[in-house]
Amino acid sequence: MKNILAALFCSTISFSAVAGGNIDAGKALAEKYNCASCHGKDLNSPIDPSYPKLAGQHKDYLEHALTTYKRGDGANGRNNAIMTGQVKPLTNQDIKDLAAYLHSLPKTLVIHR
Repeated sequence: MKNILAALFCSTISFSAVAGGNIDAGKALAEKYNCASCHGKDLNSPIDPSYPKLAGQHKDYLEHALTTYKRGDGANGRNNAIMTGQVKPLTNQDIKDLAAYLHSLPKTLVIHR
């Protein structure tokens, strides 16, 4: 019984790690798709002030943004031709991995009160 519970526990942990995104896989994707070319080498200093800082953003926000670019969701403000082209080949798991990686990076986001 203990072996069954241990196996179940371990499989739950590994499943939740994949379901939440794999940071190493996300890093490889960010390098493959050269996110730094627009968002800066630290993904926190975009080359254009209208581009978002990605490092440290919330995973849910990043997943949502990438998914809406992939859908071509222009009605919801996600209609940038460059980003749409970048995310088209990504799978849902790729998006989760990228979001996990970007979320794990040090952030310089400032909250104004």
